[in-house]
Amino acid sequence: MSIKKIAQEAGVSPATVSRILNHPDHKCKDESVKERVWECAIRMNYIPNLAARNLRLGRGEDRTENYCISILMSRMDETQSDPFFRELLRIVESEIHRNMCILDKVLYRPSFSDDRQCEKMNIEKTISEMYHDSPRKSDGILIIGKCNREVLKEINKQYKNVVSINRNSTNYEVDEVICDGRKIAALAVEYLIQLGHREIGYVGECRNEARYKGYLETLVKHGIDFNANYIFETKQTELEGYEVMEKLMQSGSYPSGIYCANDITAVGMLKCLKKYRRRRFIPSIIASDDIEEAQNVTPMLTTVRLPKDEMGRLAISLLLNRIRGEHTSVLRMEFEGKLMIRSSCEAIARM
Repeated sequence: MSIKKIAQEAGVSPATVSRILNHPDHKCKDESVKERVWECAIRMNYIPNLAARNLRLGRGEDRTENYCISILMSRMDETQSDPFFRELLRIVESEIHRNMCILDKVLYRPSFSDDRQCEKMNIEKTISEMYHDSPRKSDGILIIGKCNREVLKEINKQYKNVVSINRNSTNYEVDEVICDGRKIAALAVEYLIQLGHREIGYVGECRNEARYKGYLETLVKHGIDFNANYIFETKQTELEGYEVMEKLMQSGSYPSGIYCANDITAVGMLKCLKKYRRRRFIPSIIASDDIEEAQNVTPMLTTVRLPKDEMGRLAISLLLNRIRGEHTSVLRMEFEGKLMIRSSCEAIARM
């Protein structure tokens, strides 16, 4: 499948397709163009020219060019996406093509991150059907997002080579590239405490979630009692963030500081706060991920940046290393988050 055919299908120029497929940080005036190009490329089974030529000619001198890789998105489906995972997906897709590999397919299985749903699932049958559904045999699979432990074990049985990119550790079930959710949350909550906040809320997923554990542990470390009324378990979407803030503002009782487990939830909360900007006091909000929209919302969101470009590149490198048999022990590569101080948080004395 050529870039020219993808361009025709997507309604853009071949040059635009080439930039999008080869440069994950390429900015389009209309972001839907980038989404459309990637959807067409995957649907039409795009293969980088050199890899396609080697497959056609049967060349095997450089086996790297022929590897077939699948991606499993365990925290989002095709219709409801988390911008952080969408951005990470594009980085990984570009890296697969840059390494002259074949992207088999992107699998969306949000139920795999939900322990309650997994308890009702025939996991062995579900993973077996997923594995055999592909017309080509995958050399490896990259899991993006949190995954239920039993699901992860079954994936590891079916697929020979597995790497996970995550904020929740797999505890050495498979090779993983992580930015530890506990440390991310601790960095965010510590910053609120430095600003003088003692009533600190949490918005995000709670069950087996590293960021929630990090939030609680940091409060305990500083001798701060948590208020159960200020903990909101959500699916981490912009809409749910907006709704949580609406409830807080209408109740008239809310914490001085709030840690959101991800940026898009915080974006929803900040958008809701525009309705209440005349109020003398509004809560400080901090989150984690540093998606593009974090700097486009008003006020700009203070957050903990995850180095998704480096995480994506290293994950593919680690997967190819395992496929080639260059390591057999389970590896864990950890990145540190970085606090990005903007304008959504203020010190208590100034509020």
